[in-house]
Amino acid sequence: MTHTPASSSQLVLPGTLVLAGAGKMGGAMLLGWLDAGAAAAQIAVVDPEPAPDMLALAAEQGFSIHPDASELNDVAIVVLAVKPQILDAAATTLSSLMASKPLVVSIAAGKSVADITQALGDSPVVRSMPNTPASVGRGITAAYAGSDVSSEQRDLATALLKAVGDVVWLDNEDLMDAVTAVSGSGPAYVFWLAECMAAAGRELGLPDDLADALARATVSGAGELMHQAVEPASTLRENVTSPGGTTAAALAVLMADDGLKPLMAKALTAARDRAREL
Repeated sequence: MTHTPASSSQLVLPGTLVLAGAGKMGGAMLLGWLDAGAAAAQIAVVDPEPAPDMLALAAEQGFSIHPDASELNDVAIVVLAVKPQILDAAATTLSSLMASKPLVVSIAAGKSVADITQALGDSPVVRSMPNTPASVGRGITAAYAGSDVSSEQRDLATALLKAVGDVVWLDNEDLMDAVTAVSGSGPAYVFWLAECMAAAGRELGLPDDLADALARATVSGAGELMHQAVEPASTLRENVTSPGGTTAAALAVLMADDGLKPLMAKALTAARDRAREL
């Protein structure tokens, strides 16, 4: 596995980029590309029901939405940002664009390179899994390149994915479902942690607004500290924990044999198994 940090260099597209699916993640990626300097005139969005804010963004920036296939020339990249359940329907819509064998970058959870090739035809495929912090440029995306992806196409995929955060490349596609469980779904676990901390604070007598503010700031601040620190998470934890203190008392509960670690393992296994079912 190799790791590529986020970059601020200008994103240059080698041809037309077609974004299939402009939901939350597809929209976040699109904003990242535009912020990275990609030419809006080279971007086309294919989405049967684009949200009003996407229509407004298209009018402002100049990319096209749901153009006729005959209007799309030199299609070099298709970014597949649709739900896995509608992959076949999306493939039917995109079939007329695949003759040039563009690079396909897919973020459809649970869909393998083989699944995508079967649906879209014999194009080079990069399978990837971003997460929602991409919407603020702090995502992390794991990617796997099919055997027919060239080094230039892999570099292009890296540039596209780096526009919304860090990138890690996998050598084994079988790890992608585990990645989905850890980082793809992971932001929801952190948000739930903040909710649980706030709820526990209210049980201890804190006013609702104060409990929410303390939990939210603590989780986001700890995340930023971990982002900036060179030490591992275990060291950061130890730095906060005084022997016999309040933090140690709480961690004795969380780190017990029936505490957070086995519960998290059970949760991530459920997410991994669901990714395989999809």
